[in-house]
Amino acid sequence: MRDSSLDDDFDGGLPPRPDSSVPATAVIDAHGVVTGWSSEAERLLGYGHDEVVGQPASRLLGSDAARSTEWFLAMPFGWGGRSVLRRRDGRHLDVSVRVYPSLDGHGRPQRLIVVSPMDRRHWGAVDSVVEEAFDQAILPMAIFDNELRTLRTSRGMQREAGRTEEQMRGRRPSEFLAGSAGEAVEEGVRHVLASGESHDLHLRIRSRVAPAPRTWTITLSPLADPLRRSARVQLTAVDTTEQHVARERLALLNEVSTRVGSTLDVSRTAQEMADVVVGNLADFATVDLLDPLFRGVEPQPGDPGVALRRAAQQSVLPGMPESVIATGELDHYPLDSPPTRSLVTGRASLHGTVDRAIDVWAAGDPGRAEMLRRHGIHSVMVIPLRARGITLGVAVLARHRRPDPFDEDDLQVAEEIGARAAVAVDNARRYTRERATALALQRSLLPQRLGRQEAVEVASRYLPAGSGAGVGGDWFDVIPLSGARVALVAGDVVGHGLRASATMGRLRTAVRTLADVDLPPDELLVHLDDLVVHLAGEEVGEDDSENVVTDLVATCLYLVYDPVSRLCTAASAGHPPPVLTTPDGTAQFVDLPPGPPLGLGGLPFETVECALDPDSLLVLYTNGLIATEDRDVDTGMAALRRALTRPDRSLESVCENLVALVPDPPDDDVALVVARTKVLDASQVVTWDVPAEPAAVAGIRAEVTRRLAEWGMEDITYTVELVVSELVTNAVRYGTPPIGLRVIHNSTLIVEVSDGSGTAPHLRRARVFDEGGRGLMLVAQVTERWGTRHTQEGKTIWAEVALADP
Repeated sequence: MRDSSLDDDFDGGLPPRPDSSVPATAVIDAHGVVTGWSSEAERLLGYGHDEVVGQPASRLLGSDAARSTEWFLAMPFGWGGRSVLRRRDGRHLDVSVRVYPSLDGHGRPQRLIVVSPMDRRHWGAVDSVVEEAFDQAILPMAIFDNELRTLRTSRGMQREAGRTEEQMRGRRPSEFLAGSAGEAVEEGVRHVLASGESHDLHLRIRSRVAPAPRTWTITLSPLADPLRRSARVQLTAVDTTEQHVARERLALLNEVSTRVGSTLDVSRTAQEMADVVVGNLADFATVDLLDPLFRGVEPQPGDPGVALRRAAQQSVLPGMPESVIATGELDHYPLDSPPTRSLVTGRASLHGTVDRAIDVWAAGDPGRAEMLRRHGIHSVMVIPLRARGITLGVAVLARHRRPDPFDEDDLQVAEEIGARAAVAVDNARRYTRERATALALQRSLLPQRLGRQEAVEVASRYLPAGSGAGVGGDWFDVIPLSGARVALVAGDVVGHGLRASATMGRLRTAVRTLADVDLPPDELLVHLDDLVVHLAGEEVGEDDSENVVTDLVATCLYLVYDPVSRLCTAASAGHPPPVLTTPDGTAQFVDLPPGPPLGLGGLPFETVECALDPDSLLVLYTNGLIATEDRDVDTGMAALRRALTRPDRSLESVCENLVALVPDPPDDDVALVVARTKVLDASQVVTWDVPAEPAAVAGIRAEVTRRLAEWGMEDITYTVELVVSELVTNAVRYGTPPIGLRVIHNSTLIVEVSDGSGTAPHLRRARVFDEGGRGLMLVAQVTERWGTRHTQEGKTIWAEVALADP
């Protein structure tokens, strides 16, 4: 074995080299002990026969003594190579070694070692070629030992690291590689040493000789010793920046194909383009379109004008501070500005902020000039959006966070993105005129934004049918209820078109109204069924506007979840059952009787109640998710269940995975709501039993005051005391035992007083000389909202008090 770190020892002053034509021999037994020693060996190393025989052979070896001895003994068929031996005077000697297995006179294994001294001039001519090749390699290369220390580095490694080999030798990669790259290399070296297998890394490293980060493909390979153990690790790095950039641009174009034009909406398509390019190609982007496009009117070619409406914009900075106007507003460009010239000529242009075109633009637009200066925008691309020979608008892309400016390759990619986006915008413009009324109605009837719920975390999707039948009557809703509870709703009106959408809106409004009075799920569906029967009696048999004959039939699933008790109560009117996924990833359909569809009239509905674990997943959906033209309901339900087994943690990802089950565009409308359950901590809920006597009110009020102090809510103590006093006093005076008080610390402070009476109080205005009648009026004035819900045991009066601003 040869230790390269000892090369500097052979620079003069060596002892006379013995005659290399006569080899030295020695014999060692199976334990590594010398049993034979020739006179040539004595002359070579300076040790006498009596000094060596009976001693461990490792005394004669160099820095890797123990390891070399193991090699000699381990090789069943012998071994040959170079090694370093230690002379008696302390100097090291490079020798050629051959090891032959044999047996002694008693049949025990031993090793015959034949050693010949090596003339450095002889082997140096061969090794010098290898050494020079490694030293002068233009690729970054390095060798690390099993302690992650650097042994050798190539010229390419020294150039990229900005250090000499002497400065890196003995150091770990994290001590001379920038950022987290050193730690990643060290982890890779450990992996290679442990596994004995090569390992590849793809790292983005800021080189000391290049201004921008570059992408490197790093291969870590084991350098095995004769025992085939990984004693060293070699690093080889290849600069793959150009390939990485090409892959990024190809991926960007693929992303444009999948994300831009996903809907037939002009503004959405423009926003999708802005979202795609920002972060991938630009730091800030705006998309301005001709105003007639938003009305579905085709713009006149050759007369684009200079007033464009901001359709979309996006930035890597939160809040988009670079924007000079808001989305939806008109932006006026000077006649000699690059966007105007791009609109007129239909050609893209590339600019630095120091060129004359930008200077002229900034001079005529002081607001935009200030924006360029404040955010340090240094590079701009202007891309015309043209489709089918018509200029639709212009996109402006800018960089201020990335140090490298746009180049011609970036301009070509941006033009391709602009061309694809322009076609999508034109398709959306053509479709806008036909579907404007239907889509406006659909947006007004469906929930525009799901508010934050304390009981559940919610995500939702709505996919309109892609057929020519128009929008349908599928809907979903998330309704906050008293006591921190929440109602989840999914429904489906049979049929498509404006009639189905209008009926859906009426049913959704009715469900919200009935939910506001806290009806149980089965009773709510009974009232909703009566409403559908009543609406059917008012309908004509034929929808003359669309020439579609449709019976008024609907399905609905209504589910209530209580985060305090963890109880889920549900009832169904002919709707597919919800899916429950437990925290361990098991998905199953809730055993819920389907019940009759709405509109049949006079039939009962059943309620199912079950306890849910925290972080359970509830999925409500409409029939379009499970039944398609190519798949029956049973197959669709099985696919849905499989998709919800061990779902992603992100609810948005869950929604995306589920809507992927349906074709694009869907055969039928799909409404989907996914909710992850939460549980209020015991410290957030306090309950007291109240004696049915007026004297108990003061004690209960004091208990509540102490609890508010523990919660740090002294600012609302007076209001809560007033609410508690009024509600508890009314329960003691007019209610029936048992009486209970519950206070819930949530996004608001909820006060609930329950008693065994089914008589609900009502709000009235007291006259001047009335002694009573002012309590509920005061409660209504100092609280966010209040109400009554009936239970099987009686009723509960609740009120929500807004928390004070921090």
